[in-house]
Amino acid sequence: MQAQIEIAEGKATIGLNGRFDFSAHRAFREAYAAALESAQVRELEVDLAEVDYLDSSGLGMLLMLREKAQAANKTVSLRNCRGAARQVLDIANFAKLFTIK
Repeated sequence: MQAQIEIAEGKATIGLNGRFDFSAHRAFREAYAAALESAQVRELEVDLAEVDYLDSSGLGMLLMLREKAQAANKTVSLRNCRGAARQVLDIANFAKLFTIK
């Protein structure tokens, strides 16, 4: 998996590409670390448009990001959730935990 981050106007967008599973842990953590530390960033948005596989490890990483963001007084949202990734998010009831755009 590849992760890229763009920061603009108080929002950090983390674009993910490929399989979002345990092997993506380091790349995902490195992508959001700077955004969590930045005082200018108020919202983190995870773009799942290019994610073709999502498993329980990916769900766990999203939950960990949510906890860390809340501790830093930031919000997390998910966008462009579709296909198999959307099904996994729906089964796990992530719409109750995240704003999904």
